[in-house]
Amino acid sequence: MLGKIIIYFKSKLKRYVIKLSGPEMIYGYSCGGTFLKDTRIGSTTTINQETNLYIEDNVFIGHYNFIEASNGIKIEEGCQITNFISIISHSSHNSIRYYGNKYREHKEPIGYVKGEVIIGKYTFIGPHSTILPNTKIGKGCLISSYSLLKGEYPDFSIIAGNPAKVIGSTKDKDLKVLEEYPELMQYYKQWAE
Repeated sequence: MLGKIIIYFKSKLKRYVIKLSGPEMIYGYSCGGTFLKDTRIGSTTTINQETNLYIEDNVFIGHYNFIEASNGIKIEEGCQITNFISIISHSSHNSIRYYGNKYREHKEPIGYVKGEVIIGKYTFIGPHSTILPNTKIGKGCLISSYSLLKGEYPDFSIIAGNPAKVIGSTKDKDLKVLEEYPELMQYYKQWAE
């Protein structure tokens, strides 16, 4: 147990020191006592409520992202979260407008939204996208830059827009490459089926 605590604090200290020196990719991340050696997170990414963030290995999170995990965020294996992305598990902007300067006096304000975010395996999120509370994105999805996601999106969706909608299937796109390079099928099937 002590060893896991030491690894956790070394990882946090390393991220802090690198953050001071400028943008760099930090290899390795500790999640729930497990060290994820193939996960990479940009030193400029901010993670709030880190104890409620669950990440699997082989995840890439680029630079200048904001991840607010107060109500739980799960990022599954192989996801790529590029740059300038916000993933939030609560939103108070409506409540603050409704209550004005009395907002902080209410424990359960009307208009306050909270909920988990789940991002499925091997999903790619393009730059400048925002993922709102109560969103579930299936595995193998491609999310276009500048998309605003809220709700549920099925596996292998191509997603774009504000508000984001499913505009295609990555299965169709992937099939062309897999037919041309059949040796890739063995790797693809390991996570896609």
